[in-house]
Amino acid sequence: MHKVSCALDERYVNPLFEVFDGGDLVLSSYRDVESPLTEVQIYFPEAEKIDEAKAALATALGIVGASAEIRVGELPDEDWRLAYRRHFTTERIGRRLIVHPPWEPMPQDGVVVTLDPGLAFGTGKHETTRACLEYIDELSGEGGSFLDMGCGSGILSISAALLGFGPVEGFDVDEEAVQASRENAALNAAAAEYRRFALGRPGNPAPVRKFDLVAANILGPLLIRFADEIAPYVGGRLIVSGILTPLYQDVLAAYSAHGLSETSRRIYGEWTTGLLERRRQRGNPATT
Repeated sequence: MHKVSCALDERYVNPLFEVFDGGDLVLSSYRDVESPLTEVQIYFPEAEKIDEAKAALATALGIVGASAEIRVGELPDEDWRLAYRRHFTTERIGRRLIVHPPWEPMPQDGVVVTLDPGLAFGTGKHETTRACLEYIDELSGEGGSFLDMGCGSGILSISAALLGFGPVEGFDVDEEAVQASRENAALNAAAAEYRRFALGRPGNPAPVRKFDLVAANILGPLLIRFADEIAPYVGGRLIVSGILTPLYQDVLAAYSAHGLSETSRRIYGEWTTGLLERRRQRGNPATT
């Protein structure tokens, strides 16, 4: 198995995933808790794809304005399949949630989400995912319907289902993410439905229903760009995440225009996550 990789500051990782266009080449990442940098990698079996992988990674780095040395390496197939497990351990989040990889001992308390992310994004260790999970945990006493926009590994929607939300749905532009979410939901016996769907495409249908809680952990620029599509799904509250703090006020402005106001925010590192609520007009309550 061949590997093309680089190490860079965490603030560039989500934008890099968003702009990376490698065709059938897949980008993955991990961050060692003892390292200030995150490593992003492309794994592939064919040696003739090395130059293609290097070019795709260099192009994405240039788009996001990151400077990093691109390295080429090789490792045994079994090491590649299992390498990410070294960096994903049991994590307690919020009041009740515990995110647990299936190769570690099962916790005996809390609401346990057993998760094998594979190459999909979302384990609970990233600041944006953690903040979303904390909000979902806090709001779980109210129950209601839940929508996970950009479901990744399914961690947000699976957690919501196990905490009592329902019905629970999710979508992602990446078919591998949709499949990972379905597999992880089955692993947890979580009632959640997933589909492949992309915001911003011409002819996208209007939402057929509103959700009591929507989580959109999809990067600040996309939250702004797709506000006209995201806001109509929101019947009650919206979690906006994946936002570098300098852009947060612009995100709030985009959703204020759609009748949503901030009720609280969480700032972890360079990332801000906000909880917004639909402003209710007298005589015209929000439909859920």
